[in-house]
Amino acid sequence: MKTKTKHYLSKNVENLKPSGIRKFFDLAANMEGVISLGVGEPDFVTSWTVREAAILSLEQGYTSYTANAGLAELREEITKYMEIGFGVKYDWREEVIVTVGASQAIDLALRAIIDPGDEVIVVEPSFVSYVPLVQLAGGVAVTVETKPENGFKLQASELKEAITPKTKAVLLCSPNNPTGTLLTKEDLEGLTDVIKENDLLVISDEIYAELAYDDQHVSVAALEEMRERTILVNGFSKGFAMTGWRLGFLCAPAEISKAMLKIHQYSMMCAPTPAQFGALEALVNGMGDVAEMKRSYHLRRNYFVTSLNELGLSCHTPGGAFYAFPSIEATGLSSEQFAEQLLLEQKVAVVPGNVFGKGGEGHIRCSYATSMEQLQEAVKRIKKFVEKKI
Repeated sequence: MKTKTKHYLSKNVENLKPSGIRKFFDLAANMEGVISLGVGEPDFVTSWTVREAAILSLEQGYTSYTANAGLAELREEITKYMEIGFGVKYDWREEVIVTVGASQAIDLALRAIIDPGDEVIVVEPSFVSYVPLVQLAGGVAVTVETKPENGFKLQASELKEAITPKTKAVLLCSPNNPTGTLLTKEDLEGLTDVIKENDLLVISDEIYAELAYDDQHVSVAALEEMRERTILVNGFSKGFAMTGWRLGFLCAPAEISKAMLKIHQYSMMCAPTPAQFGALEALVNGMGDVAEMKRSYHLRRNYFVTSLNELGLSCHTPGGAFYAFPSIEATGLSSEQFAEQLLLEQKVAVVPGNVFGKGGEGHIRCSYATSMEQLQEAVKRIKKFVEKKI
């Protein structure tokens, strides 16, 4: 007799929805000739010098744990990177933690600050893990939908309206996944005025900081009186083309960092040692490669966004990351219908906007982190599809 095991599951976990992105990846994986605009990772291979540094660390026998917070020399280099690149000073000894990707960093940040019932404001459309991670930490995710007419930028009035006595923090992402929206210094100052007035924390996901195009990326922590109320999340996956290395980092005031480090010690011990040596090399000698990748994404963005608008799929110009988030409302299809039919009829994989929250409905996310040749072919196929629907 087969034992029933469902009743053993945590209700919190059982109620979580699986990632909506995976459905379309799984469909595409079983089809030949698919052009994928769905994967949120660079199409570049990690720089050779970075790979070589990791290999050398193995050859030299660095196969033990590092300090829980990460290699001292890597944390020190991270503080230089943050100060020179973004104007924020941190103490590498007490305020920096090297994590297993930016996703673990966000998980640590939420678990360190949330008590049961605390509310965290999540700006939507948002990356698919934010709301579930708030829920897993015992918190309540309060979502605020941004509007296409505002370039998907959260307005101070919208933030103010969402705040209650239970609000603990605001989770921001700039440049944004999935919209590509980049918040300028002026945009952020309007929000931080509200945040300071209400004594809130900010968890700032800045994993796409290196991929800002028309305006410079501004870190929330660099703004007046915000360093002490910001948990800054960043990493090496996107800008340094190191997704599979699973290496991120946290920067936060010492008291908050100590709390996050306790969780990290018990749940993860430390980030992988070879990956840390690779990341150290990336920061010391890899910025030229980052700049070259950024130039390539910039060119692809300009081509792809222009093409989408010419096809009648209205698309704002993303200020960063490598995503376009066009409206598909002109076709009369829902975002899921559009994505599924486009895949089956033209073999182009995109992600339906509704998986990023209600505010994403009527849109699709397209990653332009693929070759120009693939983008050009994708545009031809999307054109054929759209012409039949409009």
